[in-house]
Amino acid sequence: MTILEEMGKKAKEAARTLAVMGEEKNDALKLIAKALIDNTDAILAANKIDVDNGRANGLTESIIDRLSLSKARIEGMAQGVLDVAALPDPIGAVLSGSKRPNGLNITKVRVPIGVIGIIFEARPNVTSDAASLCLKSGNAVILRGGKEAINSNKCIADIMRSALEKSVLDKNCIQLIEDTTRQSSVELMGLVDYLDLLIPRGGAGLIKAVVENAKVPVIETGVGNCHVFVDESADIDMAANIIYNAKTSRPSVCNAIETILVHKNIAEKALPVIKARLDEKNVELRGCERTREILGDSVIPAIEADWATEYLDYILAVKVVDNIDEAIAHITKYSSGHSECIVTENYKNANRFKNEVDAAAVYVNASTRFTDGGMFGLGAEIGISTQKIHARGPMGLNELTSMKFIIEGDGQIR
Repeated sequence: MTILEEMGKKAKEAARTLAVMGEEKNDALKLIAKALIDNTDAILAANKIDVDNGRANGLTESIIDRLSLSKARIEGMAQGVLDVAALPDPIGAVLSGSKRPNGLNITKVRVPIGVIGIIFEARPNVTSDAASLCLKSGNAVILRGGKEAINSNKCIADIMRSALEKSVLDKNCIQLIEDTTRQSSVELMGLVDYLDLLIPRGGAGLIKAVVENAKVPVIETGVGNCHVFVDESADIDMAANIIYNAKTSRPSVCNAIETILVHKNIAEKALPVIKARLDEKNVELRGCERTREILGDSVIPAIEADWATEYLDYILAVKVVDNIDEAIAHITKYSSGHSECIVTENYKNANRFKNEVDAAAVYVNASTRFTDGGMFGLGAEIGISTQKIHARGPMGLNELTSMKFIIEGDGQIR
């Protein structure tokens, strides 16, 4: 039996006992939150090693930002765990019930999925977010982070497991794969005897590899080729503020925008205002010919690949479009189905955009940066699903459950 198979066996045993726990899960989460705060210095020391290694290995500053922890971010991680503890427990919730003509009482209830695997990249906060959500929803979790954050992840996982030893829960509800070679991820994708669901969190390359190679069920998350369409009736200052926030507040995350589409009738007035705001953060613009005619040679000529790229950096593609039809057609062709926005004062166009754009989150006059479990009132999230089966959008507790039917009778036979 391999190391991962042993982990899978332990996780399956832990999941069986975890599935029937109630308030004990909240008690354990509170212990985890306290332990994260109490061990802030140890986490920061481990994270410094990862950040230093990342800079030495040439990681971009946006990736370094995703990798970096601070006292405030650790406090946020701990608060996220407490927020999850405060949420209603989904397990055992009755979804529907009926009494059949033959006298059978049939009830559909929420139950845990079982053992969930999470493959993620350079975001150590995912370690506590994913673990807390899985634990609260009654699932054991096997975490597999990237090599960039291995020291941070090990430290955080060890702290959480030590906290669980002070609770009635099995510490193997949370496990971390310490081998960051490709072989460990491939083996995790094939752990069919133990893994009930695999969730990748990271860039397009990671998600594509998991979807193409996994033998266990997968929920796709994260890739965010997101757009803002500035309609001809848009309030220009509102559009500039939304675009500035959606691109620059944190460009390395999946709900940041990568392309703006501007209606031709407003482009000459709007584009200079938008560019002036983006210049505050030195955002590189890659634009179509009409964009360059308005803004000049400081805009790099866009190529076909730019419309399909998730930059995760201070880079933004810009295209002038003839009308809302062209904007929707462009989004339909290039969107990853994550988050899309229209800025408009036209009620009819707002409704068209809401109804015709196919994405997990569709915005009217608001930044795409709100696509987040916390912002949607779900507590911490396991990821943002860009597919349509089972879960879509920010995945909170309910999305980490399955269901079963309870049938009660008094001797009926068929």
